[in-house]
Amino acid sequence: MPLVVPGIMSNSDDKTQVWANKLVGKTFSENESNETMFCKKDLPESHRIIKPGSMVTKDFRPDRLNVHLNEDGTVSHVVHGLPVAPKQKLKSSVQRSLRNSLLATYPLLTPYIDEIMPKKGSLESMKLPDRNTLYVLDSVPLFYQQDGSDLLPHLKLVHRFPQAFPSIRIDRGAIRFVLSGATLMAPGLTSKGGRLPVEGAKPLEEGKEMEQGIVEDGRWSRELSKGEPVVIMAEGKEEACAVGILVAGTDEVKAKGKGPVVEDAHFLGDGLWCLHA
Repeated sequence: MPLVVPGIMSNSDDKTQVWANKLVGKTFSENESNETMFCKKDLPESHRIIKPGSMVTKDFRPDRLNVHLNEDGTVSHVVHGLPVAPKQKLKSSVQRSLRNSLLATYPLLTPYIDEIMPKKGSLESMKLPDRNTLYVLDSVPLFYQQDGSDLLPHLKLVHRFPQAFPSIRIDRGAIRFVLSGATLMAPGLTSKGGRLPVEGAKPLEEGKEMEQGIVEDGRWSRELSKGEPVVIMAEGKEEACAVGILVAGTDEVKAKGKGPVVEDAHFLGDGLWCLHA
């Protein structure tokens, strides 16, 4: 086990380095701190301990300490908040591929794609924690992605083109939970203030991708499938408050009326929203 010497580089103002000095090489204890152990109760309130191979959510919290462990239970490294990585300019071929992927996932962006991603624009990528990548154009965040999964729009892009993204709406009571990073549960959508797709809506039909949108009372015109990206609107608010992936289809949510709907999301005020690209 590596010897940890408290105080090395302690003059650093970087919180990641400060916590690395305290934790790297140590194991956790329930009630004791010494040269080889650190007491869990002395961790900041907002933290998570990540074991090798653990699944982690994709929410971005600027005040959270992420503690990564080795197989033997010792701390390998830590990340506090959302560190800013250097931006990397993307090749034209990569930009074209991303443009095509974006339109395949969000066909309603077609009329605006030249404004979002000009063909002569210089798209850049930024590496984020948990294998996420943020794509920016002229320091404006556009979308992000984890491990080659679907591109998810940054909320600032959603606010520019709200009509281009399938959406559901939560009631007033669910707003504070979503904005704290909690799982979105079905009752926040099935209540009087919530909005799911219109009754009798059908799944998306091939060749009719452009024939969808808000049709009545804030409801989307078709059913949304499990695994599909979705924008979360809020009762009484004009702009979207979150975006994430459905863990249950909207038809299932209507039928059961309970259970998780979006388990992790990018939301207003999280680290991704506050990041200065």
